[in-house]
Amino acid sequence: MRRLTLVLICLYLTACAEDSSIKSTLAGVGDYFHGGADNAEPPTELMDYTPEVNVDIIWKESVGVGADEQSLKLVPAIGFGKILAADKDGLVEAHDLATGNLLWEAEAQDDNEKEVHFSGGPGIGAGTVILGSSDAEVVALNIENGAILWKSRVSSEVLSVPVIAKGIVIVRTIDGAIVTLNEKTGQKLWSYEHNIPALSVRGVSTPLIVEDKVISGYDSGKLIALRLEDGKYVWETSVAMPSGRSEVERLVDLDVDPVEVGGTIYVASYQGGISAVTQTNGEVQWRNPEVSSHTGLTKDFQYLYLSDSEGDLLQLDQQTGRSLWKQKELHQRKLTAPAVYGSYVVVGDYDGYVHWLSNTDGRQLGRIHVTGSAIDAKPLVIDNTIYVYAKDGTLAALRANLP
Repeated sequence: MRRLTLVLICLYLTACAEDSSIKSTLAGVGDYFHGGADNAEPPTELMDYTPEVNVDIIWKESVGVGADEQSLKLVPAIGFGKILAADKDGLVEAHDLATGNLLWEAEAQDDNEKEVHFSGGPGIGAGTVILGSSDAEVVALNIENGAILWKSRVSSEVLSVPVIAKGIVIVRTIDGAIVTLNEKTGQKLWSYEHNIPALSVRGVSTPLIVEDKVISGYDSGKLIALRLEDGKYVWETSVAMPSGRSEVERLVDLDVDPVEVGGTIYVASYQGGISAVTQTNGEVQWRNPEVSSHTGLTKDFQYLYLSDSEGDLLQLDQQTGRSLWKQKELHQRKLTAPAVYGSYVVVGDYDGYVHWLSNTDGRQLGRIHVTGSAIDAKPLVIDNTIYVYAKDGTLAALRANLP
């Protein structure tokens, strides 16, 4: 609550500022907390166009209350022929990928038989489903039947998706800690603590595992690498440089999940640009300071795709960071991180629409309205089917076909 209070105080004190850059920054922070209601610019209205693909809903189900319109990291996960999703009140469901049929559901409770408030996950391991809670707990379930295997307490709220690698569960907590647990028992293995600024945007990036390293970004604009086995420090580098006069202007949070291609890590930040970093030593290969994102980043074999803080979608060159095209027709619609498959780029938006765009030039190819609630989780792609999860708990499978 301290960080949220500081943000609100800062917003109040600078509400009358005339500087346009400050107003834009405040609007971006307000966006993050209020789901787009306080945009300086209203979301762009959707325009009619001749679709080049037809999009169908294959199936649609509901998973409890979803995130209940809160800013949580509840995302779908796919594994073992299932798609899994959780809601904030402790419900976890597994659905058949092809039909959407419910395979099992579980309702997690704490030691006092009260509901667990999930805030991050699920992540899928070797037969396990791992979630983090707002109550500073990590919960493991059996992926075949939803039975609770163990619960482990950590230092604070888990606001990232747990990652599982080599029998180790890695979670990031809101107070800046990286905590690792044994996947089978939940026993704590090691932890790493990092100071975080007093003022930051709510959100935590999911750690990235590259070879034997845990890569994690922080609200200070630093990217760090730790050894997976024991948490030993490997390297640290600054990828986002604060600038501006006020604390709000100087926010450079690394809340976007980093991605890796061929030994290069790509990481975007809120107000701090996007950078390419060598995974072996943390050397910055290039930096594009013009990009701001707290939503998401993805890649294909040649390009990067990024939804920026103004709701525009960009394609960037992996070798230089140069922007190749920018799609502005969905401006301020709070786009999800993009998903890429074939010649398509797919994003969801704040009003429950899912958009198919061309990866060649970003033009709109087709769209469908799935729900009246925001979709903020990155769409998942399996066998040309797109799976989306909305804040109201709507879980859906979509497919695009040529007319």
